[in-house]
Amino acid sequence: MHLDFESVVVKLQDQIEALKSISGDQVKIQTEILRLEEKRKKLLSNLYKNLTAWQKVLVARHEQRPKTSAYIQHLIKDFFPLCGDKTFGDDFAIQAGLGHFCGRTVLVLGHEKGHDTESRLKHNFGMPHPEGYRKVLRCMDFAQRFQFPILTFIDTAGAYVGTQAEERGQAYAIAACLEKSFLLDVPIISVIIGEGGSGGAIALATANRVFMLEHSVYSVISPEGCASILWRSRDKREEAAVAQKLTAQDLKTLKVIDDIIPEPLGGAHRDPEATIKAVEKQLSLTLQENFKNAKAERRIKFLEMGNKFVLTPHKNYSFSKELNTEKST
Repeated sequence: MHLDFESVVVKLQDQIEALKSISGDQVKIQTEILRLEEKRKKLLSNLYKNLTAWQKVLVARHEQRPKTSAYIQHLIKDFFPLCGDKTFGDDFAIQAGLGHFCGRTVLVLGHEKGHDTESRLKHNFGMPHPEGYRKVLRCMDFAQRFQFPILTFIDTAGAYVGTQAEERGQAYAIAACLEKSFLLDVPIISVIIGEGGSGGAIALATANRVFMLEHSVYSVISPEGCASILWRSRDKREEAAVAQKLTAQDLKTLKVIDDIIPEPLGGAHRDPEATIKAVEKQLSLTLQENFKNAKAERRIKFLEMGNKFVLTPHKNYSFSKELNTEKST
């Protein structure tokens, strides 16, 4: 699968593959292949250095990007899954379990989108129901009891918005995850590996350290949803993506995230193994930090983030007047 804006690169790749199947003067053929490979790399490099915000959304959603299950498989030894919320059932959109990472026992939590039609349906395209977030709560309590660090992998368009999810307390379950995150003494380290959408993402990303892969995105709503609200048309999704400041580079500048993990040339989907190794390196370094008071640090981190983005009131509007009115009543 290739993205529309990669068409020039794909044509070059097709030419390279065609040359490889030709019999003849191999010296000349190999020379031409090397020339085209070099040209392809330069085109790919320039293309991915100048991606628009909307193009980054498309890359973040690419079906061949490594999913949470791939990170667990390659990074976590002796992984033991934890299932169910002890209330309603298990939610396959949330992966949870214990394992060893760099010699330490850790709790792993993450959204799972699936990699083909069957698995995507099983995992509900990575959109959790309330029981998924209640499973997260149960596992967080477990980590707190035994003082295990928590690693979370974020990759969701958002929490599932169906009627049944609302009936079972979707908003309350997400809010409870946020509250729980601020009460834990253990460190939480989060990586946004693809798409981080709305409260469904931040429920697992209220962490001491939040990292994003280079071409991942993180926003309060999808560009399509934002465009539908502001412009009454999903066709304005590209403008919405720019306005939302949802790229890793934007969010690093705004200090919403802590750092960016570089992706291989052409995105994570072109070299999942190298991507996973880059994430492993960052997680390993971060776990070596001294999280002496993880709970207080996490609280201060998000309070300061909120203070930075407090809107300045309009010159003709007085907050103090409103506050005085409330006190008098």
